[in-house]
Amino acid sequence: MAKIEKIPNDLRERKRQLTLDRIAEIGLKLFVENGYETTTLDAIAAASGISRRTFFYYLKSKEDVLLAHDSGKFAPALRPTFLKQSPKQSPIAAARKTFLALASTYETKESIVADQILRSIETLRLRKEALLVQAEEVLANAMYELWPDQTRRPTLRMDAMMAMGTLRIARENWLREDAAHPLTHYIDEAFDLLDHKSKR
Repeated sequence: MAKIEKIPNDLRERKRQLTLDRIAEIGLKLFVENGYETTTLDAIAAASGISRRTFFYYLKSKEDVLLAHDSGKFAPALRPTFLKQSPKQSPIAAARKTFLALASTYETKESIVADQILRSIETLRLRKEALLVQAEEVLANAMYELWPDQTRRPTLRMDAMMAMGTLRIARENWLREDAAHPLTHYIDEAFDLLDHKSKR
C-alpha cells in the first residue's frame, strides 16, 4: 500500500520541480532581455503561464529566480551528499568529495548569468552572501552528524568555514576564467592549495 502512495508523491514532486525550473528559466531570460530592475514579478508569472499566486507557491521573490540557478540545487543536496561520506577521512577531505560530487549543480550557463546579475546589484550580492553563511551552517551540522563527539564541534565548525571558503574561491576562479576548465578542476586546485598551506 505504501508503495502505491509513493508513486503519485514522486510524480507530484517531479511536476513541481519541472514547473519551478520553467519559472526560473523564463525569469532569467526576462532579466537578461529587459534588466533585473525593470522586470516585474507579474511579468515573470505571465510569461510562465501561471498566476501571481501560483508564483508565490514556488518562489518568494524575484531574487529567488536568480538563486534557483545559483544555489537552488546545491543547497538542498549538500547535507545528504555529505552524509554519504566515510567518517574515516578528514572533514575537509569529505567536504572536498562532496563539492566535487555537486559541482554540476553550479556548472551551467544559466548559473554563470545568474551569478553575474547577483554580483551587479548590492542587495542581491548581500543575499548571496547570506546564503553562503547558511550553507556553511548546513555543512557544519552535517559534520556534527558524521562525527557526533561533542568535543570536536569547535574544530568541525572551523573545518566547515574553511571548506566553504575554499569552494567559494574555486567558484570565483572558475567564473573569472569564464569556465575555461570544469568546476571540478578549480575545486581540486583550491583544496590542494588549502592542503599545502595546512602542512606548512
